[in-house]
Amino acid sequence: MQKIGLVGLAVMGENLALNIEEKGFPIAVYNRSTDKVDAFVASHPGKQIVGCRSPAELCAALERPRKIIMMVKAGKPVDDTIASLLPHLEPDDLLIDGGNEYFANTERRSKDLAVRFMGMGVSGGEEGARRGPSLMPGGPKSAYDELAPILTKIAAQVDDGPCVDWMGPGGAGHYVKMVHNGIEYGDMQLIAEAYDVLKTLGNFGNDQLAELFAEWNRGELESFLIEITSQIFRKKDDLGEGHLVDKIVDATGMKGTGKWTVQQAAELGSPIPTIASSVEARMLSAMKADRVAASKLIEGRTLPVGAVDQKQLADDVRHALYAAKVQSYAQGMNLLRAASNEYGWNLRLGAIARIWKGGCIIRARFLDRIKRAYDRNQALPSLLVDAEFAKELAERQPAWRRVVALAVQSGVPVPTFSGSLAYFDGYRRERLPANLLQAQRDFFGAHTYQRTDRDGVFHTEWG
Repeated sequence: MQKIGLVGLAVMGENLALNIEEKGFPIAVYNRSTDKVDAFVASHPGKQIVGCRSPAELCAALERPRKIIMMVKAGKPVDDTIASLLPHLEPDDLLIDGGNEYFANTERRSKDLAVRFMGMGVSGGEEGARRGPSLMPGGPKSAYDELAPILTKIAAQVDDGPCVDWMGPGGAGHYVKMVHNGIEYGDMQLIAEAYDVLKTLGNFGNDQLAELFAEWNRGELESFLIEITSQIFRKKDDLGEGHLVDKIVDATGMKGTGKWTVQQAAELGSPIPTIASSVEARMLSAMKADRVAASKLIEGRTLPVGAVDQKQLADDVRHALYAAKVQSYAQGMNLLRAASNEYGWNLRLGAIARIWKGGCIIRARFLDRIKRAYDRNQALPSLLVDAEFAKELAERQPAWRRVVALAVQSGVPVPTFSGSLAYFDGYRRERLPANLLQAQRDFFGAHTYQRTDRDGVFHTEWG
């Protein structure tokens, strides 16, 4: 009998199955298109992999209580997969959804299904799934404990242990993965804006950018995304002259997790402008035809306002990128805290930062420092007020402001850099102009207001 089953042999499913088998756990696999099952098993002879041609055959191949990981598309495909498996399962069996599912669907399934159910975020892409992802499982703690011997072996391994931990009950695991992806959106857009400023205003070539990002990856900005960006700039075009990056259409897709993060932030009243502006930037990039037409009709500048010192600009962008990156993580962590309070999950922010240190897309050197910040103070209201981060942000402010100012004056859009700076400035201000907004609300809607000099709720006839 096999230790665990897996449904869904797309790229992530195949690689996760190989990872599980390699770590010593015999596995049974099933895919709706059974030819994929046959091809997968045939291409890996000698492995402890059993190919199954129906849900019934899969369930019959597993030791009890059965454990089945589903790696299928979110929404209806998950419900359809569950429906095909349920007639062959028993109440103690465990279904694990390892896809990018919206947490509310996971909450629903956890309550409605007659078997045990877990939602598990899996980050790291194809390579992570094969060599060791970051895993964010949520659901019954007893179910996690039962699955942990497998998860702790297949997860990425870092200096303080495997990159997996129980997130919390219900949809907590998928929620944490959703916010992880939101932070990833912010990180990627910040890097893209840094590239735009350096290329457009600093006249950096791809070879220079490759060297610069490689240098940054040896310092405080060390991360998976900085590392692969350096490699992207080096890649020559196999089908023509020059570098491949210059031939790629500037229109970005997205699969929904970033949008869900923004929707949840609005629902819970937790501002995430770095992440939100990155989602909007992707939407704007997709309007390629409109932008091409507008570029011929709307006058504006996309030129530096004066001579630019490449060395100074590179140093300023490095500081600005680091400072803005902190905002993205701070906003994501604050959203996780808000969700934990709203849904009663008791999320441990330090533990979440730790499991993001390896395997996942947003893995970065400074996640260890984020973990330590929450270890020092579990009730930390924001990373921005942690003594270490506050000091670094103060030191980087001048460079950050210079980069945003140069870009704005030169007509280069930096919505995520500038949104991050506005968040930082707003968070540190004792008094904001919201007093005027509240007066306007009271004027046209009698929404009332509070005063700074006395207790109570007031309404004024303004006319």
